[in-house]
Amino acid sequence: MRIQIRKASEKDIPRLITLLEQVAAIHNNARPDLFKANSKKYNENDLKDLLCDPKVTIFVAADKDDVAVGYIFCMLSEYKDHAIMQDGKTLYIDDLCVDESQRGKGIGKMLFERARAYAREQGCRNITLNVWAGNDGARRFYENLGMKEQKRTLEMLL
Repeated sequence: MRIQIRKASEKDIPRLITLLEQVAAIHNNARPDLFKANSKKYNENDLKDLLCDPKVTIFVAADKDDVAVGYIFCMLSEYKDHAIMQDGKTLYIDDLCVDESQRGKGIGKMLFERARAYAREQGCRNITLNVWAGNDGARRFYENLGMKEQKRTLEMLL
């Protein structure tokens, strides 16, 4: 399978929405008390705005027919003259998804490696992301790529 990693464009929005729905289903299955069924994080207008945002870069993994079979949403943030944090840029991975029919083929790793190269190009000191409890496959995936725990968010259900 020939996969090309490229920046997303408006023509990718329908596929991005399909993939966003797959991610939402994973989250809903793990935590239906938090995540709505049949939902998605972004709609078409949100995606159009993100594609124009200079602090956001979305890469897609496109197959031989140039159809997006995966994506990674990369968001730049920077601390400058913060009261307690050291100055520096961070690349936050807001979302990564590979189509359920294409998982296990190394596409997620290709997307992550492109994001890592992009972070270096932008002068970032690190990459951060969140993984929800219950999404053990994603946690293992990121740990296998060398990511380590930075902080924890705890909750108490009432």
